[in-house]
Formats: sequence, structure tokens, C-alpha cells
Amino acid sequence: MNKVKEENKILIMLAFFSISVGLWGNFRQLWLQDNNFAVTNISNILSIGTFISCVIIALIGKYVKLDKLKNMLVIVLIVKLINMIWLYILNHTMSMQLINFSIIIDIVTEYIIITSIYPLITTIVKTGTIYSKRRLTEYLFRDIGILFGGIFIGKSIAGLIVNYNVCLLIANIFLLFSFTVLLNIKVNNSTNNKHEDISLKNIFKDKILNLYSIYVLIGTIAMSTALGLKMLTLTNYFKFSDNVATNYLLIVGLLADIFGIIALKYLTPKNDYLTVTIKFGIRFLAYVIAFISNNMVISLIAITWSIFISTSYENICDAVYINRLENKYQLSFSNICHIIRFLGEAIGVYLCGLMYEIGLRYMLGLSALFMIAQISIAYYMIYLRKREKDLNRQKIQ
Repeated sequence: MNKVKEENKILIMLAFFSISVGLWGNFRQLWLQDNNFAVTNISNILSIGTFISCVIIALIGKYVKLDKLKNMLVIVLIVKLINMIWLYILNHTMSMQLINFSIIIDIVTEYIIITSIYPLITTIVKTGTIYSKRRLTEYLFRDIGILFGGIFIGKSIAGLIVNYNVCLLIANIFLLFSFTVLLNIKVNNSTNNKHEDISLKNIFKDKILNLYSIYVLIGTIAMSTALGLKMLTLTNYFKFSDNVATNYLLIVGLLADIFGIIALKYLTPKNDYLTVTIKFGIRFLAYVIAFISNNMVISLIAITWSIFISTSYENICDAVYINRLENKYQLSFSNICHIIRFLGEAIGVYLCGLMYEIGLRYMLGLSALFMIAQISIAYYMIYLRKREKDLNRQKIQ
């Protein structure tokens, strides 16, 4: 029997973790609502948890070396396992402050793990393809977690009604599987993978990386402003049941994963401008039309397309920029990117909560405004990359 490659073990570990995130994360907003949290309170706590994640991930990027990354992940997974059990116990206790604190821990540990996966893989291999595989693995198995929730939520199994809290418990079981796989991963500690910090000054010296950082921030704000409270939007605005909302997200998510895989191999345009237009331009137009029309059907179509295209073309829109740096800077820069992304998410979810109270059209309309800047920067970065490539080709000649 062929030995499983270490990078594939990491992907297996990520797969179990993503199932857990899909199962619990899909119902976390509704779990909080079921525990008498208002929508604005939910958006605030999610924003605070995400913001705190930015600070902790920054510290990890500064002080944790690549050869210590696995050990850190072991500790973080243990904390998450214990905290999820504690959340299970806190259900319907009306202990609002304790729930707030535990939800923040849940978000922080989730984001630390997600942040650390790709740097861990780069100790073994680093390509645009493995970057896309890592992302697609996360998306695909997250949707499998959503599938489990959609199948079992509200059902009675051996006399036990599967509610949000039972889904939390099952998610913790998959988290335990992820922890078990992590313990059996052997990382590469060679000197070739030596970790060195990269400062913001180093990033700002590279105009493309500078622009990419802004692009990530604005793009994440745009995405989270529209979709930061998906389950609450679907159940309260569109009047979907939790089961229907879950199945909707599952079907669209799985179609997105399938299209993402096909697009990676067969449907990536040779023209990067066209790729960006497909990924972001159509979404922008859909949001604008939904805002102007104030029509629920059009709004649902816009949201559906946004989710559908979200996992595609990351080899063009992200990997080419992430991989500009040497391996020794990978953990530090990856953490910076995730900090920027999570900061954008914190801002976006907060804005989503504010717009949620005004109306669905304003969530999409405000997102479209941010997308104008996002698309403009994306086009400009492509121009700079092509010009850089032409200059390098001329130097060689």
C-alpha cells in the first residue's frame, strides 16, 4: 500500500475540521438566536470574535516558527474541543456573558486553524495548485458538514431530536477525528523551510503585494456585508425553514465546489481580465440590479451567484500573489493576509448587521459599492503583473 503523503494527511485533517465547521458554523447564528440573542447582538459578537482573531494571529505570525506550527495547532485544537463541549452545556442556560466568551473562543480557534493550514503545507510543497486544493478541500468538506446538518436537523434518532445543540456535539466528534490525524502528521523541519518575519515595510516595497493587501481587505468587506449573516437572512428575510436554508446552501455550495474543480482544470480563461470579470463583475451587476429593483427573487439570484462563484479562480485571484514570496516568509505573510481578511470580515459582518435592520437591498447595495474598488484594484494588479513579466523577459533577452 502506498504511503499517504504528508501534504495529503494535512488535507485529510483539514477535511475533518471543515466538516465540523460546516456542521456547527452553519447553525451557529441560529443557535445564538435560539438562545435569545438579537440579530444585532449576533453580528456584534461575530465581529468582536473575528477582530480578536486578527490580534492573536498577528502574535502567532511574529512568535511561532514553522517547525513549531504543528505543536501550536495541537494546543489550539484541544482548546476548541473543550470549548465546544462547554458551549453544548451552556445551551438554554441564559448565561449570556459565558456564551459570548465561549463563542469568541470558538471563532478565534477556528480562524487560527484555518490560517495555519497552508503555511503547514508549505513546509512540504508550495504550488498554485496545492493552494487551490487546500481551499477546495475546505469548501467541499465544509459543504459535507452542511449536508449532515440538512439531513439530520429536526429528525428523531433513537428518541433524540437532532437540534442545533446536537449538531454542535456531532461537530465536536469530527473535530476529534481532525485532532487524531494531526497527531500523525510529520512536518518538514529542514533549514530550507526556515521561518523569517516579513514586516509591513517589506510588503509596501512590493507595489503588487501592497495592492493585494488592500484588495483582500475591500473584497472581504464586500463579501461579508452581503453574506455575513447568511442563515439569518435566509430564515428571516426569505422565510426559509432551517432545513430548507441548509439544503439551499448545501446545493449551491456543492455546485460551487464542482465548478471550482472544473474551472481549475479546464475553464480558466487565458485572459486574467476575463477571469476577474466572471468572478466579480457578474456579482457586482447582480447586486446593483437587486438593489435597484428591490425584488426578493432577484436578490436571491444575486446571493446564489455570489456563493456559486466564490470558490472559483483562486489560482488567478489569490495564489499568484501569495506565492510571490519565498518559503521562509510564507507563514508571516500568510498570517498578515489572514489578519487583513479577518479584519475585513469583522467590518463586513458589523456592517451587515446594521444594513440587516434597514433592509436586504441595502446589504447588497453597500456590498456593490465596495466591489467597485475591489474590481478596479484586481484589474490594475493584473496589468502590473503583465508589465513586470514583460520587463523580466526583456532583461533575459
